[in-house]
Amino acid sequence: MPDQDYRRYLKPEVVSRLKGMELKARLVVEGFMAGLHKSPYHGFSVEFAEHRQYMPGDSIRDIDWKVYAKTDRYFVKEFEEETNLKAYLLIDTSASMGYTSDEKQRINKLEYSAYLAASLTFLMLKQRDSVGMVGFDEKIHTYIPPKSAAGHLHVLLEQMDKLKSSEKTNISDTLHQMAERIKRRGLIILMSDLFDDPQRVLAGLKHFRHRKHEIIVFHILDPRERDFSFPREAIFEDLETGERITTLPWQIKGAYQKELHGIFEHFSRECRMSNIDYHLIDTSVSYDRALLAYLNKRSRLY
Repeated sequence: MPDQDYRRYLKPEVVSRLKGMELKARLVVEGFMAGLHKSPYHGFSVEFAEHRQYMPGDSIRDIDWKVYAKTDRYFVKEFEEETNLKAYLLIDTSASMGYTSDEKQRINKLEYSAYLAASLTFLMLKQRDSVGMVGFDEKIHTYIPPKSAAGHLHVLLEQMDKLKSSEKTNISDTLHQMAERIKRRGLIILMSDLFDDPQRVLAGLKHFRHRKHEIIVFHILDPRERDFSFPREAIFEDLETGERITTLPWQIKGAYQKELHGIFEHFSRECRMSNIDYHLIDTSVSYDRALLAYLNKRSRLY
């Protein structure tokens, strides 16, 4: 893959349309700069805030060696930063995210998530917010701490380009783990097909809300996963378990769509009750159109 291939995630025509957009936090966030987001603080501080456990991707320069000498464990120092908001992009890279029903015309769900994440990163960095990224399947395998420096965009784009779909998913454990690690209130953006136990996923999302974070969920599905319009007898394989079944799709289409609609309604209802912003996206809609529609809707509602 060419060294600069990651730049494909930010197409000039998309960037030009995003320049006039904003992603405002609806809830109070912890930050110090006057700007887009509500803050409980006044004034400015760069004082030491807290310790947190070291994670892959953290700079070793931030490790507190005195604490290591006492505990034999790695902890990093966190300071109050010059930013309106800390945002974390949580991207599901499980095997099911590699699915597309039309390889010639449509990117898979993981690639779609990367394009969407790149646009959001550009938008938030333009607002001088801090952006970080977490890639996960059964466990967290990629962690880029939030930063607001201009050069951070290239770091995140390069990491997005390296994401590959593999392994089973465990969304709920990742959500609980990150909810425990992220201490300061901020914005959590989850991109996933949510192919996991809905109750466990919702429990993980509510853990973030308990910690006073704001949450956006982009539920990303391929159009065939929604309409089940397969024209002939087919063998369906679970990309994460390898299990296969042979069936006549039109015979089970009605029951499948009813079950899926129930899942959509369940996520939508539970997220609404917990003040979580849930948004269903079909990959047949170009990511820039989907994002602009979402941002316009959000700006009207909040």
